[in-house]
Amino acid sequence: MRRFLRPGHDPARERLKRDLFQFNKTVEHGFPHQPSALGYSLSLRILAIGTRSGAIKLYGAPGVEFMGLHRENNAVVQIHFLPGQCQLVTLLDDNSLHLWSLKVKGGVSELQEDESFTLRGPPGAAPSATQITVVLPHSSQELLYLGTESGNVFAVQLPAFCTLEDRTISSDAVLQRLPEEARHRRVFEMVEALQEHPRDPNQILIGYSRGLIVIWDLQGSRVLCHFLSSQQLENICWQRDGHLIVSCHSDGSYCQWPVSRDTQQPEPLRSCVPYGPFPCKAITKIFWLTTKQGLPFTIFQGGMPRASYGDRHCISVVHNGEQTAFDFTSRVIDFTVLVEAGPGAAFDDPYALVVLAEEELVVIDLKTAGWPPVQPPYLASLHCSAITCSHHISNIPLKLWERIIAAGSQQNTHFSTMDWPIDGGTSLAPAPPQRDLLLTGHEDGTVRFWDASGVCLRLLYKLSTVRVFLTDTDPSESLNAQGEDEWPPLRKVGSFDPYSDDPRLGIQKIFLCKYSGYLTVAGTAGQVLVLELNDEEAEHAVEQVEADLLQDQEGYRWKGHERLCARPGPVCFEPGFQPFVLVQCQPPAVVTSLALHSEWRLVAFGTSHGFGLFDHQQRRQVFVKCTLHPSDQLALEGPLSRVKSLKKSLRQSFRRIRRSRVSSRKRRPAGPPGEVPEGSTRAERAGLQNMELAPVQRKIEARSAEDSFTGFVRTLYFADTYLKDSSRHCPSLWAGTNGGTVYAFALRVPPAERRMDEPVRAEQAKEIQLMHRAPVVGILVLDGHSVPLPEPLEVAHDLSKSPDMQGSHQLLVVSEEQFKVFTLPKVSARLKLKLTALEGSRVRRVSAARFGSCRAEDYGEHHLAVLTNLGDIQVVSLPLLKPQVRYSCIRREDVSGIASCVFTKYGQGFYLISPSEFERFSLSTKWLVEPRCLVNSAETKNYSRPCNRSSPEKASGQARNSGSQSDGEERRSGPVMEHALLNDERAVVIGVLSEWLWGTASATGEDAPKLLSLYLLLQRNEQDARPGCTMNTHY
Repeated sequence: MRRFLRPGHDPARERLKRDLFQFNKTVEHGFPHQPSALGYSLSLRILAIGTRSGAIKLYGAPGVEFMGLHRENNAVVQIHFLPGQCQLVTLLDDNSLHLWSLKVKGGVSELQEDESFTLRGPPGAAPSATQITVVLPHSSQELLYLGTESGNVFAVQLPAFCTLEDRTISSDAVLQRLPEEARHRRVFEMVEALQEHPRDPNQILIGYSRGLIVIWDLQGSRVLCHFLSSQQLENICWQRDGHLIVSCHSDGSYCQWPVSRDTQQPEPLRSCVPYGPFPCKAITKIFWLTTKQGLPFTIFQGGMPRASYGDRHCISVVHNGEQTAFDFTSRVIDFTVLVEAGPGAAFDDPYALVVLAEEELVVIDLKTAGWPPVQPPYLASLHCSAITCSHHISNIPLKLWERIIAAGSQQNTHFSTMDWPIDGGTSLAPAPPQRDLLLTGHEDGTVRFWDASGVCLRLLYKLSTVRVFLTDTDPSESLNAQGEDEWPPLRKVGSFDPYSDDPRLGIQKIFLCKYSGYLTVAGTAGQVLVLELNDEEAEHAVEQVEADLLQDQEGYRWKGHERLCARPGPVCFEPGFQPFVLVQCQPPAVVTSLALHSEWRLVAFGTSHGFGLFDHQQRRQVFVKCTLHPSDQLALEGPLSRVKSLKKSLRQSFRRIRRSRVSSRKRRPAGPPGEVPEGSTRAERAGLQNMELAPVQRKIEARSAEDSFTGFVRTLYFADTYLKDSSRHCPSLWAGTNGGTVYAFALRVPPAERRMDEPVRAEQAKEIQLMHRAPVVGILVLDGHSVPLPEPLEVAHDLSKSPDMQGSHQLLVVSEEQFKVFTLPKVSARLKLKLTALEGSRVRRVSAARFGSCRAEDYGEHHLAVLTNLGDIQVVSLPLLKPQVRYSCIRREDVSGIASCVFTKYGQGFYLISPSEFERFSLSTKWLVEPRCLVNSAETKNYSRPCNRSSPEKASGQARNSGSQSDGEERRSGPVMEHALLNDERAVVIGVLSEWLWGTASATGEDAPKLLSLYLLLQRNEQDARPGCTMNTHY
């Protein structure tokens, strides 16, 4: 019984664990899933997006991000910022209103929900009486006007959400104040629009769905002017000077109405159907914006000809005789226009159009000729084509980084040079300490390179493999090509394009060597491309080599998809990664594993039929190995085939159940239970109660060799280690299969001077069969110091210590159900760890990572980061295989999230929480990337548009030491201290104090008292300030 006792806890080790491991979900990269509402603050210059799941996300300058979640998982219908305040109101589809505030806590701003409110009607009233259709925050900052389906407009006081009955504008009150000729029409249905007079806050514009528009005097409770339209009203816009109203209607028309108190019911100055004369769809929203040049901008959504273009999602811009209908590939949720003018300016002068579509955010530069799009530094449409795989590379060398950016900049010439216009708030994060890349493979055969160094995930470069193959569409032809005289003047914008020409183009595996610049990608139809980085455009033929993985097998017939046909002759490639050789696997099954060793110039690839080794320097195949079992008929059907052997699957399931029952009977003790003495039973029970038991490791059931896909190659690994004997180490290739088999091949790589003359040779040296036959998901070799072997060329670039080749090496084999350490070269079992978890737990992802201490700068440990099918993440020590920590990260039902998870070399990770979003998490206390930002008070913001630049702005990010983090108490707000510090000086002081207070910078003995005095001065000013105002400096 002693062997079941858990060893005693080591307090020193527990303290060290706290310095090494800490789990945090830090930031969400990408585009919010299923957006449903858009809001923008002109004063804060911050954008808000609401989703159908009840999330609300705020974005400002790069690195300024906030996220909130409503307690109810209802869709966000509308978002409205309160004028001049760091507050916003959201309307949900359950008719509830919620007040949110940006409050300063611990030196940074946080988004918090303050109040919630549901509009209630009198007892017995219909639900439509209080169903909110439109929200108007009044400029007094104290009132909300709520239009409802019943035609009534309610006034609600903020921030307490108190309904003011005496200020309610009922439809009956409006009807009584209309002329006699207007009362007989059924004009009162729901309120479609509410707008405040741009010059007079005592007047509001009310638009009803039946076509009635009234200007209501809030003080006198009377109708100042009314307008009647023959068409159903969709929305209205008030010109900045208040002398003109523009309404849009359900028949695709818009009308201009002059505002005059002399004429009670004027006729429209102009009624226009932009895309008539044939029936058109409704114009659902319109902006009429004035400019200093005199000619206004007319921007509206919809209005396209119903028969020919009724399925298009368009926003049209009309100005100075130029008209463009921007065509989006997904439904437009909402849009807004950014203007230079402040509240009291004479002209609007719009400079940017911001469109929230269902799958992406698009910003159009309205100041530059041609109205080009602006490249976003965040909110990237990750799923512009469905993500099929991902690969992370840490600490990219500067030279490779600059070459990738240079190649990407040549792809972005169609973007505007305008700076990102949504630039509110201040990021307090320092520059990232290193450059990280996240590569995503997509269904359309593209690989996208993302800057994953900080908070913002920014697209650097896009690689397309389509040019290598013959497809239905010519890659050189433009989908946006349209004649100049065609009408409507459509122009496709945005990057979202979910349609793939051929599903076989999908990228399944990616491997990049950051030192040599070699890249290899593998796809769905067995294609393996090897590419190298070229700074110039080139035209050359791609050499093709076929790898027949079934060359020694007979009687097998591939039932899946055909291979892709390579394009014959020279192909023109743009600057960037250019393919020079194509290895085509036969049968053309999905490539399931990939490895690249750029120092040896070798590429290993595996499918469900076997694996092979290719020498990309000599352009020749080294060897292939078939791993197909005679029973693996399903491996010959391919991923696109729907032919499945249901009978065989059921038979295998019943066999497992039967084996489990038989083995459980064999474990029962012999003899009747009555023969056990009662006293002995009591003693054992008492002893068990007084001791701490070790967690029970569940029994691993052996799998049959007849299970399907046993030859499926799960992992490939290159290592320079002792494989044949203990006196000489040599290059080797290791492969693990789905049936628990590990193959080891010894390689002979000629020296550099004879590399092109002599072939690379390989011979099988080892074959390990795990007893339980669980799939092998990871292979790792540890050097004499029990440290994982460095990456190829890492030692040559002085970025890693040379591995210890004096001591004995160890082989770690990770299967879905256990970890096992073998000694090399004898391959004798040394240690093993069965996965201790709930029944059904399996290892899904495993990666070696270095965890640095948050206290000692030069101390770190190498461990395994492990993800299971239950969504748990564990850290297991090397080489003793002792579990260190365990965290619950992903919901076990989220199969796609678990399958998409990728670990980094420094204890971070990414996984898809939706088709368009990566969740970033950290297991390390030292490496923590999260937004830390401060939003300034609205009064100090200017309204000038961003200036143009010569190159796209780099997004800033953050990686900080969380050991110096502490949660400060929320401070009481105070006014702007213009008397104490100038704006520029205050910004400098904020930066210095933030770095000093939060431990990112050190102060000398002379500086510390000065900084402390300045901090106390700021605190005293803050305490003396009057409540209710916001201050630019908070600590």
